[in-house]
Amino acid sequence: MPERALWQRLARGLAFVAVLLWSGAPIALVLLASLKPSREIFEFPPRLIFSPTWENYVGLWERWPAFFEGLVNSLIISAGATALTVVAATSAAYVYSRYRNPLLASSAFFMIVVRMLPPIIITLPLFPLVNALGLNDTHFVLIVLYATFFVSLNTWIMKAFVDQVPREIDESGTMDGAGLFHVLTRLVVPLAMHGVIATTIFVFIFSWNEYLFALIFTTVNTKTAPLVISEMLGALDGVEWGVLFAGTMVQLVPVLVFVMALQRYVVSGLTLGAIKG
Repeated sequence: MPERALWQRLARGLAFVAVLLWSGAPIALVLLASLKPSREIFEFPPRLIFSPTWENYVGLWERWPAFFEGLVNSLIISAGATALTVVAATSAAYVYSRYRNPLLASSAFFMIVVRMLPPIIITLPLFPLVNALGLNDTHFVLIVLYATFFVSLNTWIMKAFVDQVPREIDESGTMDGAGLFHVLTRLVVPLAMHGVIATTIFVFIFSWNEYLFALIFTTVNTKTAPLVISEMLGALDGVEWGVLFAGTMVQLVPVLVFVMALQRYVVSGLTLGAIKG
């Protein structure tokens, strides 16, 4: 038995190292490249010991101010889309969890079908409509599109957490005079908070990194950071790889900090769901 436990621990350790290398190695390579002079980035074999320089980050600040404007746009759009999606998905999840009828079943099937469609099929026909309404190149259109595209999946994520909240809590709140809104916001949501946080992380990461919708529905005023990074790759005077890697790292850091700050809540929520299941 001890020998078996030792082998299990060893296997888990090797699996952890493999996942860490798979996920962390690309980030480490980008970080190292962003700190190297341009002439050393593509040396082979690559040098792991070198004198780091901040010239690529200075070049990013001086020659690509549009990138930092894109970061602000990404933050506004991601925050708005996340808030709208969480509110809509949580409300819908409560309805699907607590009520049963043929209309709800049909709408659930419709949401799944729409979510399976490739985004390009939906976005291209929408472009003339968005343009006619004067919403092109605005934060609003991307916020609504991101929320619409991901509300279906996140509704089912939230439903799994709302299902774990006993119906007796709703009934006790109703008996005490609480309305539906107060039951949802003051009783159900606090108990399903881990699902809310998981949904928040999921939508924020998607919105922060999304490229296709931003490419089609923005031109000048609301370019996001991924769009500006793509412009760096297509620069007429050549690609400054060091500056490009610096921009990639700057664009990655907010998401890493955000996920790491909320990770323990997601892990504890998944553990809680596993125990209750």
